[in-house]
Amino acid sequence: MAVRAVRGAVQLERDEAGHMDEQVGALLTAVLERNGLTTDDLISIWFTATPDLHSDFPAAAARKLGITDVPLICAQELDIEGAMPRVVRVLAHIESDRPRAGIAHVYLGAAAALRKDIAQ
Repeated sequence: MAVRAVRGAVQLERDEAGHMDEQVGALLTAVLERNGLTTDDLISIWFTATPDLHSDFPAAAARKLGITDVPLICAQELDIEGAMPRVVRVLAHIESDRPRAGIAHVYLGAAAALRKDIAQ
């Protein structure tokens, strides 16, 4: 098994805790499914949120999905003028037999515009 990293992002429609749970949960579920992973394959997950998101920690959505024994951390994304608003990003470290080129990075909805080069 190799250690790999999976990127992803989702843009929220509004800054509400329930909406964040739903959208971040959908992002994490897609990351797992598209890469053939289970929670046992997760090593750690970094979450960032743009400075306009205040309603909850993105990691709370992971805990609600049952990801309870994986180290999680949240940080604030850089406040860059003109950047896409209300975005949660993830960087998940995983164990996988897939080659680096075989990792499916997941950008949902409008967030696909952030990384057209790797979004699947």
